[in-house]
Amino acid sequence: MKYLFILIGSLFIGCNQPKETVIVTDKGKIEGSFNADKTVRIFKGIPFAVPPVGDLRWKAPQPATAWDGILPCTEFGPSPIQNVPEPFYCWTEEFIAKPEPINEDCLYLNVWTTAKSENERQPVIVWIYGGGFTSGSANCDIYDGEELAKKGVVFVSMNYRVGVLGFMAHPELSKESGYDASGNYGFMDQIAALNWVQKNIDVFGGDPNNVTIAGQSAGAFSVNTLIASPLAENLFHKAILQSGGLLGSSRAQTLAEAEATGIRFMEKAKASSIKELRQLPAEELQSMSNDSEIGRVGITKDGYVVPKDLMAYFKDGKQQQIPVISGWVTGDGDFLGGDEMTVKEYREEAIANYGDKAASFLTNFPADTNEDVKKMKSKLGMLNFAGIPSHLLAEYNTQPSYLYQFGHVPPEKQDFPNYGAFHTSEVPYVLHTLHTWNRDWKPSDKSIEDALSSYWVNFAKTGDPNGDNLPIWKTYNKQSGNIMVIEDNVLGSKEGFLKSELDFLSEL
Repeated sequence: MKYLFILIGSLFIGCNQPKETVIVTDKGKIEGSFNADKTVRIFKGIPFAVPPVGDLRWKAPQPATAWDGILPCTEFGPSPIQNVPEPFYCWTEEFIAKPEPINEDCLYLNVWTTAKSENERQPVIVWIYGGGFTSGSANCDIYDGEELAKKGVVFVSMNYRVGVLGFMAHPELSKESGYDASGNYGFMDQIAALNWVQKNIDVFGGDPNNVTIAGQSAGAFSVNTLIASPLAENLFHKAILQSGGLLGSSRAQTLAEAEATGIRFMEKAKASSIKELRQLPAEELQSMSNDSEIGRVGITKDGYVVPKDLMAYFKDGKQQQIPVISGWVTGDGDFLGGDEMTVKEYREEAIANYGDKAASFLTNFPADTNEDVKKMKSKLGMLNFAGIPSHLLAEYNTQPSYLYQFGHVPPEKQDFPNYGAFHTSEVPYVLHTLHTWNRDWKPSDKSIEDALSSYWVNFAKTGDPNGDNLPIWKTYNKQSGNIMVIEDNVLGSKEGFLKSELDFLSEL
C-alpha cells in the first residue's frame, strides 16, 4: 500500500510538472522529443505558414493559424512537390529527400537545441537546402542538426516550395499580386521561416539577434538572394554560402523572361487562366513541368523579392553588409557536365570568347594536352559557378569575408565509382553528419569534420570562424586573396591562391 501511494503521488506530480519537450510558440503549444542521450531537444514539422494550396497556390505564404491543445512535432513535415527523389550519379540516398511524404502542404521547419531555458540565447543557424530549385527537402540524412546543436547553436532547417509551384511567374499572377511581379515564392517561404525564427526562437533558447543563414548549391543562391532582398532585411546577421552565388552568374532571369516561361507552361497545361491551373492536381503540374521546351523556372529579378540589377545593387552597397563565409568544392566544375575538347578547339574557343584577352586567358588557364583541357574546363566551371560569385560578394562586402576551397576526397565506397570531392560532399563535414553517410571513415575525415563544423559554429557565435586549436583562417580581400584550402587532409589559409585567375575572370 505504501508503494502504491508513492506511485500515485509520483504520477500526480509528473502530470503537473511542465514537460521539457513542450514549447509554447506564438501559435500554440508543440511537443517534440529528445535525442538518444537526452542532451538535445528536437522539434520536427512545425508549421510556419498556412498550407499553400487551393487559392494560395502561387501566392506569398501566409502566417500559420493558431491551434488548441498540444501539436505533436516529432516527425518531419512533407517535402515539397517534386519528382520522386531517388539516388543518382554521386548522390547516394543520404543526400536525397525521403521519397515520401511529398505534398503541396509542405511549409514546415525543424529545431534542434541543447538550451535548457529561454535565457541561454544561443546563436542560431538556419539551414537552406539545395536541389537546383526543383528538388530538395529538410529531411535529408546529412542535414540532421543534432551534432551542431551539441556544439552550442540552435539549428533550424526549413522546407520551401520548389519547381513550378515555387518559382513560376506569369502575367496574370503579377497582376493579382499587389506588387506587379510574380515568381520567387520559394524565397518568400524562406523569408516567412526567418520571420518565424525572429518571433519564436527565443523560447527554444536561441538568440533572435544572432542568426546565421547557411545553404549549399541552390541553398547558397538562396542565401545570396536573401542578402540582397529588401524583404529579408534585419532577419539575420551572418551568412554562409557553399557552392553557389548570384554575382557573375547568369542563373537569374528578368520578370519578362520568367513570365514567358509561365505562359508556355499554361499553354502546355491547356489552361486559359491561373484559376484553372490552381484547380489541377499538383502532381500533374509537376509532371508537365518536366518538358524541357517550356524552360526552367528559378530566380526572377522581379524588383520586389530580388533587385532588378543585382550587380549594380551590390556595387552600390545596398545589400545587407554582414560577415560572410563563402566557398566552393573542386568538383563544382564537373557536376554540370561538359563536352570533350581538343587543345586546338580549346584555343579557338578562347579566341572566340575573349578576343584580345585570349592570350591572357591561356596564360591563366594553360593547356598543352587534351587532359590539360579537361582540367582547365573543370577549373573554369568551378570558378564561374562559385569562385567568382564568392570573390565578388567579398569585394562588395564591407564586413569580414572568409573564402574556402574544399578539395578533400571522401573514402571510396566498395563497388561505387570514385567521384572525388564532388558537389555537396563538404556538407556532412561542416554539419558534422558523417555518421549519417555510409562510408568507412578514417581518423583524418573525422578530424576535418570536427575542424570545419567548429569553424561554422564559431562563425555563427561571433562572426569569426577562428578558435582554439584550429588553423588560422585569414579574411579575404582582393589584394591578398587569402583562401582556406581543405585538401589532402590538410587545412591552411593560402595567400594569393587563385588570385590571378579570379582577377582575370572578374574583370570581364
